[in-house]
Amino acid sequence: MTEVQAEGAVAPLRWGIIGTGGIAARFAADTALLDGTQVTAVGSRTVERAAGFAADQGIPAHHGSYQALVADPSVDAVYVATPHPFHAEHALLAIAAGKHVLVEKPFTMNAVEARTVVEAARRAGVFCMEAMWTRFLPHMTRLRELLAEGAIGEVLALGVDQGMRFQQDPEHRLFAFELGGGALLDLGIYPFSFASMVFGAPQTVRASASPAFTGVDGTTSAVLTYGNGAHAVILCSATVATPMKAWIAGTEGRVELDRQWYSGSSAITLTRADGSTERFEPVEGMVRGNAKGMRYQVAEAVARIRAGELESPVMPLDETISIMGILDEVRDQIGLVYPES
Repeated sequence: MTEVQAEGAVAPLRWGIIGTGGIAARFAADTALLDGTQVTAVGSRTVERAAGFAADQGIPAHHGSYQALVADPSVDAVYVATPHPFHAEHALLAIAAGKHVLVEKPFTMNAVEARTVVEAARRAGVFCMEAMWTRFLPHMTRLRELLAEGAIGEVLALGVDQGMRFQQDPEHRLFAFELGGGALLDLGIYPFSFASMVFGAPQTVRASASPAFTGVDGTTSAVLTYGNGAHAVILCSATVATPMKAWIAGTEGRVELDRQWYSGSSAITLTRADGSTERFEPVEGMVRGNAKGMRYQVAEAVARIRAGELESPVMPLDETISIMGILDEVRDQIGLVYPES
């Protein structure tokens, strides 16, 4: 018995992967933990790179172009794992071939691209979802249940940070303008999506940033406000290592998520207004980072596709567009402009 059971028929749902980086490898490894689905092909810009990745991951077929990958009849759905600026192009390529798509976060570079991809998927009648893997983890499911139950009353504030110190290498994708580098799109997408999950779309956004050595944002912070008077305080950084914790406060208590709040290894502590506490430990076997955590989003995608649904209510497409719009506003305020954006 595998660790997570993906719902499905006898025939497995077959994935093709566009891209051969680290996140693609983690996707392949986690998909192998599931029943009812498998990775059958991978595509890269070169046959050699695709062949090496396929051999490492035990994938039956490989292709030296993305066009060949999406045209492969052994592929039902495509996972887009290329750098940020290519997400829209490669998602549209898969959609045009009639394939379902799971697009790595951030979904696209901006809200215009996001809307274009979503509209194309809806016209084609294929499933489409942003691969915000952390939203599908067991502790996030429990967190949403606690909020829905009113465990902390009316929610009025949250704080969340996502900061990691990266070596100042001008060739690292995180510091490269041409690859959509900077803290905001690569790391900030997590806390901004978290705030959206809790509060929805904000009424106001106030952002500030300090540049990294290449000029992309090194550290960005923002305060989001909402119609009920709630505030979300967000910080992301590629230049300093922050606690990477999150908290949500309401009129009847608070919820705190341990270090690496976005990871399956994080526990939740509920503190009620009377001072009593309740602890929710992570699922056994989960480790820090996204190791073994991506399988939950794959299971969600497989279940929705099997059910004939075109999107997930856990990560709705309209919300993905909204989040990209918030990031666009932050970029405008901090003066972060990418090539051809």
